[in-house]
Amino acid sequence: MERIALISDIHGNMPALEAVLLDIKQRGIDRIVCLGDLVGKGPEPAETIDRIRETCEVVVQGNWDLGITYKQDNDNGLWQQSRIGPERLAYLAQLPFAYEFMLSGKLFRFFHASANSVFHRVKRKASKEERLAMFSNTDLTNQTCGQKRPDLIGYADIHVPYLLTLKTASDNPTELHQGSGLTLFNVGSVGSPYDGNPHSCYCIVEGSFNSLHPSSYSIQIVRTPYDIEHSIQLARAAKLPDFDRYMLEISTGLVHK
Repeated sequence: MERIALISDIHGNMPALEAVLLDIKQRGIDRIVCLGDLVGKGPEPAETIDRIRETCEVVVQGNWDLGITYKQDNDNGLWQQSRIGPERLAYLAQLPFAYEFMLSGKLFRFFHASANSVFHRVKRKASKEERLAMFSNTDLTNQTCGQKRPDLIGYADIHVPYLLTLKTASDNPTELHQGSGLTLFNVGSVGSPYDGNPHSCYCIVEGSFNSLHPSSYSIQIVRTPYDIEHSIQLARAAKLPDFDRYMLEISTGLVHK
């Protein structure tokens, strides 16, 4: 059995990232996959990119990672670009869209937001059609296991961890845990959770890696406390353009417009 840590949505929050990496190390997990959004929001985008490149086996592209490579016309975007620099921007621009592997006879597929775009947001209470579309093979999903439809989808983007085992992806409880047994789960956010719990969030999947043989596997959601006040101090010292909103979001674990 092998364990793989899934982290995402760090958003330049280095104290949160270091706390999660320490927790992963203490659990004896060597393999880490990042589901994107290394940058944006927080004060240390360059440091976050460098640390992720050091520690993660695979990094897929998030909406912020791609969006920040475009021409910016607002203070926050320009500030982020100036901190990141040309080489790191080029790195973000070439990140892959998706990653998949077999685990205990099941095909796991991972991407940042949806099967169609890093900018297409699928919320926890999305429609039946949106949930089913997450399992589609598209031009972007880079199937390495042929044209097989994934059994499990892990994604990020919404900063809200959840796991739903479903047949038809509806909200009808009588249709859950039957038939095809598709599983849709979100890994949450390391740097800016939006579920009301400000502790960093990531996932661990465990099973027989690269095995076609059916065997037991598991998905675990992990919450890790970190020094939020230190993150606020770093943002203040860096003169982060959107400081007030950032401080509120990481302090409360909620979205602030």
